[in-house]
Amino acid sequence: MQIEERLQGDMKTAMLAKDSARLEALRAMKSVLLLLKTSPEGLTEESAVKAFQKEVKKRRESAEIYTGQGRADLAEVETFQANVIETYLPKQMEEAEVRAALQEIITTTGASSPADMGKVMGAATKQLAGKADGKMISTLVKEMLSKG
Repeated sequence: MQIEERLQGDMKTAMLAKDSARLEALRAMKSVLLLLKTSPEGLTEESAVKAFQKEVKKRRESAEIYTGQGRADLAEVETFQANVIETYLPKQMEEAEVRAALQEIITTTGASSPADMGKVMGAATKQLAGKADGKMISTLVKEMLSKG
C-alpha cells in the first residue's frame, strides 16, 4: 500500500532527524492505519484518506478549543499535527471549483429549492468525497438553492 510505505519512510526520516513533533504526528497516523487494518471495511487508499480527514478535523477543532481557553501551546501542537496529516491527503478543491461542480449537480438533479437539498447533498458528497470539506459543500448548496 502506497500510503503505508510513504508513512513508514517518513517516520524513519523523522527519527533520523530527531524531529519528535513530526514523529508524534506520524505515529498517530500509523495508529489510525493499524486500526483500519482490523476494521470491517479494511485498509484501502480511500478508507485511509477518509480516516486522515477525520483526524485533521479533530485536531483543528481541538486547536480551536485550546485557543479559546488561552492554551496557545496546546493549540500549536494540534495545528502542527493537522498540517502534517494534510500532506497525506489529496489537494482540496477551491471554493470556485466546488461551486462549479455543485452547479452541475444541481442542474443534473433538477433541484430548484431548499427542499431539494438532500438530493443535491447525496450526489455532492459522493462526487466530492475527499476533495472538498463537507461543511463548505453544505453551506454552498444552501446558498445556491435559496437563490435558485
